[in-house]
Amino acid sequence: MNTTEFLMITSSIVPDRPAIAFEGKKYTYGELSERVNRLANALAGLGVGKGDMVAILQVNCNEYVEAYNAAAKLGAIFIPVNFRAKSDELEYMINNCEAKALLIGERYVDMVNSIRPQIPQVKHFICLESKPEGMLNYEELLASASPEEVFAEIDDDDVTILMYTAGTTGRPKGVPLTHNSFSMYVLGNVTPVDLEIEETNLLTVPLYHVAGIQAVMAAIYGGRTLAMMRQFEVKDWMKTVQEEKANRAMLVPTMLKRVIDDPDFDKYDLSSLKVITYGAAPMPFEVIKKAIDVFPGVMFINAFGQTETASTITTLGPEDHVITGTDEEKAKKLKRLQSSIGRPMEDVEIKIVDDEGKEVPIGEVGEILAKGPRVMSGYWKDAEKTAKALTEDGWLHTADKGYLDEEGYIYLAGRGDDMIIRAGENISPEEVENILYAHPKIDEAAVIGIPDPDWGQQPKAIVVLKKGETATAEDIMEFCRQRLSSFKRPRYVAFVDELPRTSTGKLLKRVLREQYGEPKNS
Repeated sequence: MNTTEFLMITSSIVPDRPAIAFEGKKYTYGELSERVNRLANALAGLGVGKGDMVAILQVNCNEYVEAYNAAAKLGAIFIPVNFRAKSDELEYMINNCEAKALLIGERYVDMVNSIRPQIPQVKHFICLESKPEGMLNYEELLASASPEEVFAEIDDDDVTILMYTAGTTGRPKGVPLTHNSFSMYVLGNVTPVDLEIEETNLLTVPLYHVAGIQAVMAAIYGGRTLAMMRQFEVKDWMKTVQEEKANRAMLVPTMLKRVIDDPDFDKYDLSSLKVITYGAAPMPFEVIKKAIDVFPGVMFINAFGQTETASTITTLGPEDHVITGTDEEKAKKLKRLQSSIGRPMEDVEIKIVDDEGKEVPIGEVGEILAKGPRVMSGYWKDAEKTAKALTEDGWLHTADKGYLDEEGYIYLAGRGDDMIIRAGENISPEEVENILYAHPKIDEAAVIGIPDPDWGQQPKAIVVLKKGETATAEDIMEFCRQRLSSFKRPRYVAFVDELPRTSTGKLLKRVLREQYGEPKNS
């Protein structure tokens, strides 16, 4: 089944049910289907067809959902771009995917215009709100296009989304995901649309993140109303739950912590919530423990996955968040709640291997490998990285360390690489280090992730200044702020005389984490 059928089926069964609630406006499934068809016909009129790339640079909005479905109907490939990207990052991704059309939020028009000479393959620039010079207007396109249904020859194994994710080696990696990658998860885990069942799903996870896309597809297939927020803001989140009577929500740990710690938490009626899914970063035990207490009756689900796996591959279910039973059973559940990511989903195989690729015994730490029909076939235009990520027989190296218990639960034991994960966002240390090396006063630099109670991890720079030079932590952070997306810049700086290395010159980041792993400048 390809993902375009989700909207087609749901809009035919419940055409008058609200599909999207966004900033005071509501669109029924019938209206959403019509807008998608109009956009698909408009894009076709601009020459967009099967295999062409359609990119979008915008925060969450109803047009985002429309754009994906319209591109998918044409057999085109949708590229959701991180709206925090700086101009050089944007230029790289657009050129790497060779986007033919670029949909742009008004706030990003100036940045896009600044790089237009460097992205000549983009033939059509479409502004979602206004009509800047040299760009088309989104609503005018829809108004001028036919609402007739659009059909294209689409195979379940055709790529539908190219999603960029950070790696430890600098530039973002393109992950091609097929219709099947998403439909297999949705069909296996979501109850299809029902005339008698109405639910509202609150979406705050950004749609450039695979968990956001997965949530949209699940909502459409399930006939749920999707209450959307442009970006997460804690009081707006609670207000939206209250006003829309949201039943389901997905939060990264940082978001959940901010909700339950907010001084106005008790002023809002959040009783409609029945399911809260969390993931994308490690969940501090004290946060989930408090959340269970302040959300009585809510089912919590820990969903673990990666972009390369089309999101969720293991879950720690609602039953694992209820601490009852004998003292032994309670102790076991508490341990799982502290560090387990649950058990593999039915269509996923998991194994734990040592450095030589051999499976390790129960309880022994190794790298977590995953295999299944939703796992990517390789990185976009990058055979070298693909060869490192995938074994010849299709096992994906997740780069996460962990171990299995006797009941098949998986426990995390740290990253196998130097990736930094801040509030669910992957940060490449090498990318930040490359910026630091451009500083005229820095001789050497390294970046590590340090624990943070609010964000999970924060980047910290350890730098060696050139002989005779002086600088402050503020100088270094400001230099990075001007050149990196806000979430990537170091929050702390340590000045050292030299970086620890092996006899062969390899940087010992383990030593740096041991010596400078505190949230302070030094």
